[in-house]
Amino acid sequence: MTDGTTRRKELMKMLQHETKPLSGTELAKHFGVSRQVIVQDIALLRATDRNILSTNKGYVLFHPEQEEERCRRILASNHGEERMQEELYLIVDNGGCVCDVVVEHEIYGQLSADLILKNRRDVNEFVKKMGEISDKPLNVLTGGIHFHTVEAESEEILDCIEEQLREQGF
Repeated sequence: MTDGTTRRKELMKMLQHETKPLSGTELAKHFGVSRQVIVQDIALLRATDRNILSTNKGYVLFHPEQEEERCRRILASNHGEERMQEELYLIVDNGGCVCDVVVEHEIYGQLSADLILKNRRDVNEFVKKMGEISDKPLNVLTGGIHFHTVEAESEEILDCIEEQLREQGF
């Protein structure tokens, strides 16, 4: 086991060099600490303005320079739980990456969760994990209304995604 400062430095190095998300459990095993210690380390690193995203697959380091290469748009959507996978498939099948989900709650204000879903495999893992823990998507808090930040290689791809979502009643 390492001290906290050393562990957080090594944790940042791991995130900087890894291309796939690192799970809290995986990191806890690596450092010989509990998952909660990793969660606290991530919170401390975020407090020092680190760009660490928490996804359903683990932690990833956000690189702002990558954002400039892709077009980005916030798309509004409205559907029940039963159409979540269909909506996500439509976006990724057309070349989009679902970065997050955001809802506007009457009491809590804006609630968001990073998703980073790039393909059907990512969508399947997300939906499977939600089913395994019997959790509900954020849009149940707002009667189905929610927003996704979607990235794509061009504005034309985003236009296509937006049009198809509209045509499918989302």
